Parts: sequence; C-alpha cells; structure tokens
Amino acid sequence: MNTDVIIIGAGAAGLMCAIEAGTRSRSVLLLDHNKKVGEKIRISGGGRCNFTNRNVNPSNFISQNPHFCTSALARYTPTDFISLIEKHGILYHEREHGQLFCVGSAEQIIKMLIAECRKANVEIQTGINIIKIEKNESFELFTDNSRLDTSSLVIATGGLSIPKLGSTDFGLKVAEKFSVKVIATKPGLVPLTFNAKDFKPFHELSGISLDVEVGCKGISFREKMLFTQRGLSGPAILQISSYWNMGDPLSINLLPDIDIFSELDKQHTTKKHLSAILEQFLPNRFVKVWLEQFDGSKFMFQYSSAALKEVAQALTHWTIFPTGTEGYQKAEVTVGGIDTSELSSKTMEVKKIPGLYCIGEIVDVTGWLGGYNFQWAWSSGWAAGQVV
Repeated sequence: MNTDVIIIGAGAAGLMCAIEAGTRSRSVLLLDHNKKVGEKIRISGGGRCNFTNRNVNPSNFISQNPHFCTSALARYTPTDFISLIEKHGILYHEREHGQLFCVGSAEQIIKMLIAECRKANVEIQTGINIIKIEKNESFELFTDNSRLDTSSLVIATGGLSIPKLGSTDFGLKVAEKFSVKVIATKPGLVPLTFNAKDFKPFHELSGISLDVEVGCKGISFREKMLFTQRGLSGPAILQISSYWNMGDPLSINLLPDIDIFSELDKQHTTKKHLSAILEQFLPNRFVKVWLEQFDGSKFMFQYSSAALKEVAQALTHWTIFPTGTEGYQKAEVTVGGIDTSELSSKTMEVKKIPGLYCIGEIVDVTGWLGGYNFQWAWSSGWAAGQVV
C-alpha cells in the first residue's frame, strides 16, 4: 500500500499534521498503536483540556536551541486554534495566566480533530503495531499484517510521560536507527521527591497548599505549591521541575507578598508568641511544623533583631535539595528529545533525511504548564502539514 504521507502517532501534533496535509489533497494515513486517538488530550486539564494559552512566547519553552520554536509558533498561533474551536461551536473559558480550557470536556477537542480529519479524507488506523521501518527510495513500514510505503514519514509519537496511556520510546528508537541526534530526556512538569528522613516532619502537611515563589538556577515561578506524602507538587513545583537537575537546590519564598521582617519587627517587644504572628499569613498546621524545625518556640520579646532577620530569611529563602522526581508515571511532559539542530525550524524535516519529519513532544521543545505544550503540538504539526 502506497500513501503520500504516513504519520505515526495520533495525538495532538499528529492529528493537526494529518488535517493540514489532507487539506492539501495529499493521501494521508494516520497510525497509532493505541485503540483510541488523542489519549493525552482526553485526560488533559482534568478532563477539560487546557488546549492553548493566550500569551504564548518562545520564552515559555525549554530547548537546547531556544529560538527553534519561534517560526512554527509565529505561523500557527493560539488565535488560529481558537478560531478552529469556535468554528466547531466549542465553548471555552480563560483561567489565570491566560490558560484556555473547554467549558465542556476534552472529548470535544478530540471529536473536532477527528471531524477535520474526515473532512480532509485522512485515513485513521488504531491498534497498529509497527515492527520495522526501512528507507530505500521511499520509507517502508512493516506492521503485524501489512507493508506500507510512503515518501513522507512523520514521527509524532510523543515523549515518555504517562506510560499508562501508551507512551513508549518508539520515536527515540526511530531516531537511533536513522542516526538522528537526541538530547537526553527526563521527566518534566513532575512532582519532586525528597529524602524520606529529612522530609519526614513535613509529611503530616500532605494536602496543604501555599502560594509561593520557587526558584532554581535563576528561573522562578509564582504559583501554588502542594505538600504531598513524598515531597512537593502543585503548579509552582511542576513548573520548576522542568529546569531542575539532580543536585540543584530550590529556593522557596513562602511569603512572596509580605515583608515578613517588617511584620515581625513591629511586634518585637510584645509578649506574643512567634507562631501567633506567622499564623496571620500561613496555615496553622504549617506554622506548627515549621517552628519545630527552626527552633521558633519563643515569645517575640525573647528574639534579638538579628534573630528575627534569620527567621525572615528562612521563610523567604527556604533552601531545599530534592532527591528525585516521581518519574515519567506522574510527569506531564518529557524534557529533551530529537535535537533541533537536526531539523528545519520551518518544516520540521530532518535535514539529512529528506521526507522524514519530527513534530510535537518527541522534539526537544518543552513548554511550561498552562497550554503551551498543546500549542507547540498544534504549531509544529501545522508547519509539517504544509509541506509533507
């Protein structure tokens, strides 16, 4: 069977690429080893799909080449995708930081993309196991029961995150076969874990959320942080996790809106307990555990000004050392992937292998939390779809 374009991976990027290629009257075959398309779309945003962000900028992405994503993002923008969902009558709303979600469910986005594929005469096959890929005059794909030929092969298999949804290293193996360079991968947008003994006092805080600013290597995020049984999670931690590497310290400002030294100094000569002051700004349970760790059992008048400065410093520059992450099982994305130096930023084609394209999460472009990774999927898929 010969087809103009074969796309491996029916996620966000693969579906978008298929739509665009099919609209150009190319014969398109979209393959996926899962039984259903769009599995990550289906669970995203708590089932409501954070499908893009109004404020997309290349600075919202991590890559060895931070400029690589600029071309695709500029040519297919959040406004373009918003126009598509509005054409299908899908209602959406905006949350903090420009995040856009479906009012209904993520299933609406999947149905929209399938409808657009049908309109473009795209053939979708699921439950397909690709055994081998060869490159002669064309690309030859061998499945369990067929042989397929194409002049344009698109790898849209995603990263390694959330393996329970069918994520595999298939795309990385294809890269290895064709000697395409790969940037080392790691879990991104993932909860961080700590030494069980060192973090034990904070285990009883599981479920408590604080509004913090967390920083690592000059990058910082102001969001919610959540205590868990194993460590820390919440949007602030997920964001910084993509930048964190083993051995890096995190600096956490637990009171980003408060000049806590000034507040403490005002009460310096009173008979109030330090806890009474801190409980005005932080949850009681947290204050109790915090003070047990930092010898904060005195009354205010018993502290020197220098000691209060140390308390304030500890609260605004809490330095901790994660020992790991919760891995790909809990990661929302994969950091790293196909080296962008191997690809054309305009077409996503592998420079040394004409006809081979890589799009979406398999590429070394990783967005922040908040709809950025979906926008990269739409934009990179659209870019490849114009030329395959």
